[in-house]
Amino acid sequence: MGSEADSLAKFLELEPISLAESDVAIFAISAKNGPTATDLEDWQVARELYIPSLVVINQLQESEIDFDDMVAICGRMLDPLINPYLILHDDNGAPTALIHLESLKLIDYSNGDRVVRESDGEHKVLVYEFRKEYLEAIEEFGENSFQQALTFPALPLVESNSIGKFEILELLNKLPSLR
Repeated sequence: MGSEADSLAKFLELEPISLAESDVAIFAISAKNGPTATDLEDWQVARELYIPSLVVINQLQESEIDFDDMVAICGRMLDPLINPYLILHDDNGAPTALIHLESLKLIDYSNGDRVVRESDGEHKVLVYEFRKEYLEAIEEFGENSFQQALTFPALPLVESNSIGKFEILELLNKLPSLR
């Protein structure tokens, strides 16, 4: 495992193990640097072994590239990714919340706690196309497509306010072997 993966495992309080022994592959992709040659090699191994795979995009605040653009870049370099969440920013551009594209719930991290509430009407309009694309992918591949290694979710992680940590762990808990 590389330093990005080790750092992510430590932050999520997971024990890093080799890909061949794993029930899930978590790819920590820096928004500053994108996928590495090692990521590309490991991705191919995970595909050959049919290991459910998750892309976690971090270092978003240090990058000129935003989450949605990095998802698109990774989707071209790896395999098409699905994006269950979008990041919302405050007036200064700092990431403060997520919007879940399936439920349209807003997950607010702006005060240091994770608070889930209904999203505003304007948010629902802004995410309409992203939501449509996400729901079409889920419909095409099925609700358990991540567990079956048919779809590959991309989730943001902002360590400074823990945006994405709960959502990543929640997704991992859907895997029978990790429950």
